[in-house]
Amino acid sequence: MADRTLADQIQQAIEARFGERLAVDPALAGLDALAKLATRRVHRRFTGRPIEPTLLRLLCGCALSSPSKSDLQQGDIVLVADPEKRRAIFERIPDMPWLDQAPVFLVFCGNGNRLPKISALRGKPFPNDHLDAFFNAVVDGTIVMMSFIAAAEAVGLGCCPISVIRDHAALVAELLALPPRVVPIAGLCVGWPDDAGRLSPRLAIDARVHVDHYEESDAALTARLDEYDERRNKSAPFARQRKPERWGEAAFYGWSEDKARQYAEPQRTDFGAFVRARGFKLD
Repeated sequence: MADRTLADQIQQAIEARFGERLAVDPALAGLDALAKLATRRVHRRFTGRPIEPTLLRLLCGCALSSPSKSDLQQGDIVLVADPEKRRAIFERIPDMPWLDQAPVFLVFCGNGNRLPKISALRGKPFPNDHLDAFFNAVVDGTIVMMSFIAAAEAVGLGCCPISVIRDHAALVAELLALPPRVVPIAGLCVGWPDDAGRLSPRLAIDARVHVDHYEESDAALTARLDEYDERRNKSAPFARQRKPERWGEAAFYGWSEDKARQYAEPQRTDFGAFVRARGFKLD
């Protein structure tokens, strides 16, 4: 059955996000799911309405139904319900007030601890103690998080991922009693939205989709960045410039300038040491 309304929603969202108008077949199966993905918004304001424990458990079950590398099931979820533990984390991130406002705060982890234990329990060697073990666990945890977000948004909840918890990975690991070889990937604020949220414009599809081989010349990158900076500035300009005391006030402040300034500052230089201290071998 054709659904012109959903097709139009998807088309408008794709154009707003990528600056490209795509044809969307109204008779295409799964338009409702595609519309939720295409129109998804980041939410940083939540009502005081709680999330029922049964719903939260259902969402966790849906998230853990996600694909897993070799069926290793290395993505874990920690629900941070203790107010003191939440406060200890949030106090380190004072510029994100929505953390304290969200009724639910989750931490998604990559679990590289379970598999070596299984090997030992079954009397088998574990010769795969190298970088790929860390990579597998982190990818699994990330897939679980994205599946949780999709499930939560399907029932009308809003989400905001918090990668900055990795700035305080050791504290988070200690507070949550994470065992060796379990690392926090990102936090997630979850709640019933208090506003419409924000649809984030993205780099053009051609900047991130490649056919047969990776292709991005310096000239193409420059052109795509200029196009994106201008397009994004029209619908979602930055409210303020990052570190003007160091970099000055730019006459035009786009996404590429903001990201260049952000990563001009050292970030998480101790994260590799933290991961190694957790028991992972990164070689």
